Amino acid sequence: MAHAGSHDPVLVALSIAIATLAAYVALDLAGRMNAATGWARRAWLAAAAGVLGGGVWSMHFVGMLAFRLPGIEITYAPGLTLLSLVLPVAVTAIGLAVARRPGGGGGAIALAGLVTGLGIVLMHYTGMAAMRLPAALHVDPAWVAASVLIAVGAATVAIRLSLRESGAGFRVAASGAMGLAIAGMHYAAMQGLHVSAHAAGVPHVAAGGEVDQVRLAAGVAAVTFLVLALALAAATVDRRFSEHAAREAAALRASEERYRLLLQSVTDYAIFMLDRDGLVANWNAGARRIKGYEAGEIVGRHFSLFYTEEDRDRGAPAAALAAAARGKFAIEGWRVRRDGTRFWASVVIDPIRGEDGALVGFAKVTRDITERKRAEAALEQAQGALAQAQKMEALGQLTGGVAHDFNNLLMAVLGSLELLRKRLPDDPRLLRLLDNAVQGAQRGASLTQRMLAFARRQELRPEAIDLARLVRDMTDLLQRSIGPGTRIETRFPLNLPPALVDAHQLELALLNLVVNARDAMPEGGTVSIAARLAPSAAGEGEEPAPLCLSVTDTGLGMDEATLARAQEPFFTTKGVGKGTGLGLSMVHGLAAQSRGRLVLRSRPGTGTVAEIWLPVAAPASGESPGAAPVLRLAASRGLPSQVVLVVDD
Repeated sequence: MAHAGSHDPVLVALSIAIATLAAYVALDLAGRMNAATGWARRAWLAAAAGVLGGGVWSMHFVGMLAFRLPGIEITYAPGLTLLSLVLPVAVTAIGLAVARRPGGGGGAIALAGLVTGLGIVLMHYTGMAAMRLPAALHVDPAWVAASVLIAVGAATVAIRLSLRESGAGFRVAASGAMGLAIAGMHYAAMQGLHVSAHAAGVPHVAAGGEVDQVRLAAGVAAVTFLVLALALAAATVDRRFSEHAAREAAALRASEERYRLLLQSVTDYAIFMLDRDGLVANWNAGARRIKGYEAGEIVGRHFSLFYTEEDRDRGAPAAALAAAARGKFAIEGWRVRRDGTRFWASVVIDPIRGEDGALVGFAKVTRDITERKRAEAALEQAQGALAQAQKMEALGQLTGGVAHDFNNLLMAVLGSLELLRKRLPDDPRLLRLLDNAVQGAQRGASLTQRMLAFARRQELRPEAIDLARLVRDMTDLLQRSIGPGTRIETRFPLNLPPALVDAHQLELALLNLVVNARDAMPEGGTVSIAARLAPSAAGEGEEPAPLCLSVTDTGLGMDEATLARAQEPFFTTKGVGKGTGLGLSMVHGLAAQSRGRLVLRSRPGTGTVAEIWLPVAAPASGESPGAAPVLRLAASRGLPSQVVLVVDD
């Protein structure tokens, strides 16, 4: 006898809710699977397969529990029931794995949907086979075909949706459609089920260990919702961790990009990385500007390329890396650009270590400080010159005061000696002693004059002097002073303007310079006396001392220490009793008092050049600037005859 079955509306609604929730959780887990890699990806695949397969089974089983046959009790065999649970989980896992094969495309998705759909159909009919009731079950082939098509279509759509990233709204809509499709497959199959009760007198034999229908419904629903809730919670936590990690990674990338842009925009510093072996790993704009290399030319090459050949020969690059590996290393020195030119560099090398403390490379910062180095040298030189000027000024004040007082005493001594000469009898022995005293006093007076000259306190009578004629008139005196082993050469340009200077004092200064040149050439040599007009003042006379009178020798020369002290009073390199150390001091004082300067240039083995810079004399009233100068020499100034004392210092 045929029986017409019915479905419990509450359980039907519950089955659809289970299918919908399972589809939503499965899509959510699939999203986590898409974001993961390695073992985590495989774990999320297994979880998605368990949720979707288990959810489909739960929906079908609750749907079976919703089926009612009046007067017939339905129970289920545990073994087949368990098998019906394993089948959808396994085929769903296989389908998801097949769909995610590299290069699978639409064919892989279709195959995965077919396998999964057939597995779900097999699960459904295995669950029907687990039913135990006193009736015979028959299925309509047309409805079986319809259920297969629905199952394969729903499985294909589910797998296709699992491969794409989606938001919560999309997952809600998609899971609703999938839940209805999965439920539709079940109830389409149940529509084709026909039940025929057993004939009277034929007893129904129930399988041992059957599970009560009511307890099954409650247990399956509770476990399903619990598992889905746990899976959804796990996916939510993982998503939040992933989103936080993604934000951190994005912030790190943005920070690295800003740092990279910052480094690339820095042009005053060469900032680049080295690996552990010293090979250049990257290159910024500052490195390109300072060192001259493009990134493609230098990345991968050893940083010793920037060192001078001398530094490479003594192992400076390797020593720098060894020192930097122990901590921050800083040094200054010469470095070489791509074009071979050198620059003075400030270099800092810092070690870079990984999280485990292992050395992974070096950060190198180089700055071109050539201009700063030059400025420091110029400042040091200026400070030295200022200190020397202050020292000379102090010495000048001291020696000037002493010389002035001593000169007054000598004048009194000389005056008294002259008065004594008039009162002494004509005794040759007494007169000889008196002459010796007078000569000693005169030598002392000459010494005080030199000290006054250095102190710029002597009385000068500057006049327009023709330098060429003054030197020419002194040639015989100069030649006798230096002896036959030394030759004098003179070079004077035509139309040289006159100098404004005290001629007598200039003669003394020139004589002292020539004698110094002679002493610097013990084996003989050449003394060159020349004059020139500074190029910037030619024809203008704008500079305070544009005329240069120079004395050059080919002697031993002076080192830097001697040259620095050469103009100090009482400083001499000659033996005891061979010089007073006041010759160059007097020349320096004369030049300074004449609004000029004394310049000394010398190197050991190349000789010495002494330059007296003097101002140009203004043309006399009524003379044109180009007229021949009026020459006033020491021997023709209408002054009393004087004796020139040459002090050999």
